[in-house]
Amino acid sequence: MAEHEMGTMDTSAQEKTYEGFVKACVRSTIAILLILVFLALVGA
Repeated sequence: MAEHEMGTMDTSAQEKTYEGFVKACVRSTIAILLILVFLALVGA
């Protein structure tokens, strides 16, 4: 079995992927809210 030392794994790729995922979720949420506000104002 391989030896494992805590904190030696490079997680920069996972961190960049997670950051992109969070940004996409935030932008999608804002877009959906803006669309809902627009629809409420127009009266659809």
